[in-house]
Amino acid sequence: MPDTSATRVNRPPVPLAAGLHRLLFQAAAQPMLVFDPIADRILLANPAAGRLYGMPADTLAALRMSELHAGQMPALVVFTEAVLDKGHAWTRGMAITRPDGSDVVAEYDGTRLPPDAGGTLILLVATDQDDRHRRDVDAEADAYLKSGIAEWRRVERFFRDVERQNQLILRAAGEGIYGINADGHTTFVNPAAERLLGWRAEELVGHDMHGMVHHTHADGSHYPEHECPIYAAFREGEIRHVEDEVFWCRDGRPIRVEYTSTPIRDRGMVVGAVIVFRDVTSRREAEERLHAALAEVDALRERLERENAYLLEEIRTEVNHHHIIGRNAAIQKIAQQIDLVAPTDANVLITGESGTGKELIARAIHEAGRRSHRPLIRVNCAAIPRELFESEFFGHVRGAFTGAVRDRVGRFELADGGTLFLDEVGEIPLELQGKLLRVLQEGHFERVGEERTRAVDVRIVAATNRDLKDEVRRGRFREDLYFRLNVFPIESVPLRERLDDVPLLAAHFLAQTCRRLNIPALKLTRGDVERLTGYDWPGNVRELENVIERAAILASGGRLRFDLEMRDPPPAIPGPASPVAIAPMAGAAETATAESAAIITETERRNRDRQAIEAALSRCGGRIYGPAGAAALLDLPPTTLASRLRALRIDARRFKTPAGG
Repeated sequence: MPDTSATRVNRPPVPLAAGLHRLLFQAAAQPMLVFDPIADRILLANPAAGRLYGMPADTLAALRMSELHAGQMPALVVFTEAVLDKGHAWTRGMAITRPDGSDVVAEYDGTRLPPDAGGTLILLVATDQDDRHRRDVDAEADAYLKSGIAEWRRVERFFRDVERQNQLILRAAGEGIYGINADGHTTFVNPAAERLLGWRAEELVGHDMHGMVHHTHADGSHYPEHECPIYAAFREGEIRHVEDEVFWCRDGRPIRVEYTSTPIRDRGMVVGAVIVFRDVTSRREAEERLHAALAEVDALRERLERENAYLLEEIRTEVNHHHIIGRNAAIQKIAQQIDLVAPTDANVLITGESGTGKELIARAIHEAGRRSHRPLIRVNCAAIPRELFESEFFGHVRGAFTGAVRDRVGRFELADGGTLFLDEVGEIPLELQGKLLRVLQEGHFERVGEERTRAVDVRIVAATNRDLKDEVRRGRFREDLYFRLNVFPIESVPLRERLDDVPLLAAHFLAQTCRRLNIPALKLTRGDVERLTGYDWPGNVRELENVIERAAILASGGRLRFDLEMRDPPPAIPGPASPVAIAPMAGAAETATAESAAIITETERRNRDRQAIEAALSRCGGRIYGPAGAAALLDLPPTTLASRLRALRIDARRFKTPAGG
């Protein structure tokens, strides 16, 4: 007799869906399917499985197993691994969402099929837990019927106890709770809801709850039923949470509530909703009072910041006109110009080098004018990024751009009724000058992100260290804006052109520094004054103030210590050096005499300096910097020479040697 065992081993496996196996599989009343857990593919599904999953068996057999359990991948993996490891496993609570949107919870019983079935396969038997529960209830009912009336009474007592416990829970709840059916009619109301709304339960049950307590918005407008989130909860089958609406009490009084509306399902169908609400009137009122208080605090803080930033930063002196220190003729001329223009609303353009006190002149104009009771707002145009220009000048509203987390008042609005000081106005990019010109011409602007037009009454005082006429010629500054600003020009002279004011300024800064640093009073000696007046001051008054403060800090034994490198005036080239005049300190107790020194006028000094500088530039081919430059030849710092070139309006390019020359 031949060996049949070898035949069985070599014979290919019988396909699972063939013959009697297929008939039994298809006829089974239990939902069954076969799937490959490695490939995540469903291979076979019987009609009962199609009914459970809500789709034809052929469609089901073409899906992935994971597609049937969206959001439950971890549970499915654990169950599958248990089947493969033990050969058999079961699990409950696998949620299935059918194509029609209904849900069913199933119990899975899985068995690993033998290897000759065609690979690593699992036979899955599914059971609808709701159907099983109903069968269990029916079976228990049959048992109760068979056991007689005594068992029925026991069951009745059981359900009565459950109902009583539910009622106790509802009565003990501090939140208002009521239920509605699919028609919007009230089905139950707990005591907390009765207390909050003022209605008795029997007055609400069976009636349209929306029409009784939720019919009107807080502003008195009608609240249509189709817009109500409570009804939407069971019509759409979604939980709705609302944080601030009103319910209307029986006495017509509204209460502010927050509530959650949760749909009630019966066998997959939404049959109503349960609403849990609480009275938040007191909490909302407290929050509004807090917000109002915080807004008031913010307004006061902003007001204080404005005052600190723009009203309290003032230089005070008792003996000088308009707080401007100096007796030089140029300073007296500036004081006269301030007297003339301050009472008007004319725009003023202050020109001059950095550090010459342009802002001090602007403050003097503001304080001497009729707008002195309103703020002087300073804007450093050179420090504003071009993308923030509009926001800085005109303000913005919250959400106007990324980072705009709250409304911001612009500088024009801050200066309304007062003066706006545009420092370094020549640094405004050309493409942004038109926006500034518009508000200067029309007196109207809009905040960034806002369509509302605001009127503003502002006086403009501008300052620059550039030659704006030259900037206009070069196309870097709008001519119409220049004429709009240059109604009344004032030129702030450099300190080197009013050296006779250096002693007054130095004494003022020294007294101010001693008070601020809380150090014993120091005095300037005649030698100190001679050193200070012999310096060129490329940094002007600002440099003088810094030098005095540094000397006060370094003072020893009551004597100031200057670390300033003084330089003599440059010699004339060619020819002998012109004599240097030493002017006495204005207002000093002692009068200096210098009978041996030649006296030269300011015009002669400027002509002498011009001749020396032009001769040096000619010799150096227009070069300023470096060992072979004019600055080195004149024994001057390059920055000082550059400053003198601007002051004397000398163009170094005229002296450049042509290439190859």
